[in-house]
Amino acid sequence: MPTLYGAIEYAAHMAKIIVIGSSNTDMVVKTSRFPEPGETILGGDFFMFPGGKGANQAVAAARAGGEVRFVCAVGDDVFGQNALKGYRDEGIAVDSALVLNGKASGVALITVNGEGENEIVVASGTNALLSADYVSKVVENRGDASMFLTQLETPIATIAYLAQYCRNTNRPLIINPAPAQELSDAILDGLFLVTPNETEAKILTGVAIEDDASMERAAQSLLNKGVQHVIITLGSRGAFFMDHKEKFLVASNKVKAMDTTAAGDVFNGVLTVCLSQEMGWQESIAYANKAAALSVTKMGAQGSAPFKEEINKFN
Repeated sequence: MPTLYGAIEYAAHMAKIIVIGSSNTDMVVKTSRFPEPGETILGGDFFMFPGGKGANQAVAAARAGGEVRFVCAVGDDVFGQNALKGYRDEGIAVDSALVLNGKASGVALITVNGEGENEIVVASGTNALLSADYVSKVVENRGDASMFLTQLETPIATIAYLAQYCRNTNRPLIINPAPAQELSDAILDGLFLVTPNETEAKILTGVAIEDDASMERAAQSLLNKGVQHVIITLGSRGAFFMDHKEKFLVASNKVKAMDTTAAGDVFNGVLTVCLSQEMGWQESIAYANKAAALSVTKMGAQGSAPFKEEINKFN
């Protein structure tokens, strides 16, 4: 057995990844600029895509070669039905999905400006009903999982349960703390990996990231709370890694951004696959950076996730 909570050597023997999180339908409008408060502007093209941070990460992991099981909650409406069909088409196991009769599936309203930046409002719908009790029934019967990946678009009580379960069973859990919110010390203590961006890192630690020194202070604060490894994603700058042994920055790949909506989700999904295959930290982060860079050159969330062959060819 591994030492406490997620030795990567353990993951090498079992390649299955369980992603627990949100499933949404993204409704996207392109505009030249974001409206001011109270202002109505005319937009451009309208698109409807499958989304949700959990689903995005599950699809990114599957396309990168991971064997993925996705635990989510959807309604029995057309959005939920289409979502589950899409996940199956991606080769993702969704037999553990919770389907709730008469409930509305989650949706996200997204505005993308001329620079490819986005603003997002999410109506959680059934995502808010993915309970700790339901998740416990799923994960406690899945002894074949090597890694767990989750985000914060589902109830925090569910995240707290998952952190406790993984800690008690020596399973590596990755938390992508998005959308940004505080996490209790009980969730962070013993956590294998947390992957905030700069805004999320400030909310978790109280440290505003303004330079390299403050970035290290934020990472150290998380390590002091018991997190084993920290990756702070920095957008076009790349990603910063720190644990109790080493620290380094992995530069990003330069591309022209069209839509940054799911870049962080792609990074996390692909990173999880790399770690489950026992790749080193620098190699894993560099590979995930390439996948994220490719994703911003396309519109949409799940549809922008690159396949393994695309990532391997990208320089």
